[in-house]
Amino acid sequence: MADDRRLKVLSAIVTDYVRTREPVGSRALVERYRLGVSPATIRNDMAALEDEGYIHQPHTSAGRVPTEKGYRLFVDEVARIKPLSAPERRAITALLAGAVDLEQVVARTVRVLAQLTGQLAVVEYPSLRRTALRHLELVALGPTRVLLVIITDTGRVEQRTVSMPMGCAVDPLVLESLRTRMNAALAGRVAADVVPVLTRLAERVPEEERALLSSVADELIEALRPDGEERIVVAGTANLARSTPDFSSLGPLLDAVEEQVVLLRLFAEAPAPGRTPCSTTDAEMRVSIGSENHDDALAEASVVTAAYGAGAGTAVAHLGIIGPTRMDYPATMAAVRAVARYLSRFLTGTADTAP
Repeated sequence: MADDRRLKVLSAIVTDYVRTREPVGSRALVERYRLGVSPATIRNDMAALEDEGYIHQPHTSAGRVPTEKGYRLFVDEVARIKPLSAPERRAITALLAGAVDLEQVVARTVRVLAQLTGQLAVVEYPSLRRTALRHLELVALGPTRVLLVIITDTGRVEQRTVSMPMGCAVDPLVLESLRTRMNAALAGRVAADVVPVLTRLAERVPEEERALLSSVADELIEALRPDGEERIVVAGTANLARSTPDFSSLGPLLDAVEEQVVLLRLFAEAPAPGRTPCSTTDAEMRVSIGSENHDDALAEASVVTAAYGAGAGTAVAHLGIIGPTRMDYPATMAAVRAVARYLSRFLTGTADTAP
């Protein structure tokens, strides 16, 4: 019972501090929250929470504020994802409805996520490595160059320019024949299957197609390699600036956002649905706080990420927010989860259902 009561006291401290940005005293807890115990008991519980490292006193005679450990306990044991309000659901539907392709829906998704949470929003494009090939298009750009267009089952489109070996020219009939063969062999295949399929195909194609196949295959494999370039979009950078009092050094964080390497690493570490590491409160999402981000630039930040995909348990990419540790975790997690689910439904063609 004492542990349950202290969790309620911790929850009240976190909630009050997030709302007011002011250290929380026992008197404020008595006045604002119905905790069902005496002020003396609340003071004892606060002393116990402080001894255990969940809250601390920033100044003499001041109230208490949550520590990183306190936020962690709050997120893991106390926080419950808030249901979205009707206006929030309408905002998601209004901003995302009508998107006709992946480029549009990703651009709109990152904006709505930043607006809903008031934080920096990040959306990763569906990974070429995790999706299946839908179609390959080969277009002659000249006597010695071919445009390779890669289209995945999520709607992602990538283009690569293929240069023919010296002395080889592009024959339109050969190009058309090879396009047909490659689509027949690769449609529906994931990245891990591409190399063996191309190897078998190279053994069967006519002699006149081999040089072209070799050049196209090299570019395709390069695009699908495990350490290949992934794409992310960011919105709401100004929201970080508005949170300046919560960051003692905003510069390194903004640099990390601009360079995007740190963001990509965060997504690479994020679990697919169904995996539940210690820092996850929901099978669909991950909340990492402060030092859990393993990067100095994010030492004062919290990151809430969720996977999205084209089917149950199929994570093709991630989205999330970055903000100060002093954030409204239940509301932020609700927004991240709802937007991730909408994006998943877009990929499956059911985005007209409510988020």
